[in-house]
Amino acid sequence: MKLKLLFTLFAVMMMSVTAVYASFPVQRTTTNSVTVVEEQQDELSSPAAAASGKSQVIALILCALIGGLGIHRFYLGYTWQGIVQLLTFGGCGVWAIIDLIRIITGDLQPKNGKYSKTL
Repeated sequence: MKLKLLFTLFAVMMMSVTAVYASFPVQRTTTNSVTVVEEQQDELSSPAAAASGKSQVIALILCALIGGLGIHRFYLGYTWQGIVQLLTFGGCGVWAIIDLIRIITGDLQPKNGKYSKTL
């Protein structure tokens, strides 16, 4: 029962984390056989924009409350490290405590960016 719940939670998290955004030029052919290349600007099209809006306070709260699950790593953009933390329960709590200290000191930043709101 617990194993089914764990796998279900893991599957739901993986589905919510794997959103894909197109950040490439889109080619479109008009009626005059002229190819037009349009640059699509999305909120998450650049790494710096993807990191914007991340709060150090939110990362700290996530790490303090459910640090053993690695949710704070998913929030900061470190998907693989979040998966490893989820599977090892935060390295039996040790990795979560280290991350808590790193978030408080500002050493653990969002992937490809900086916090928009700090302590």
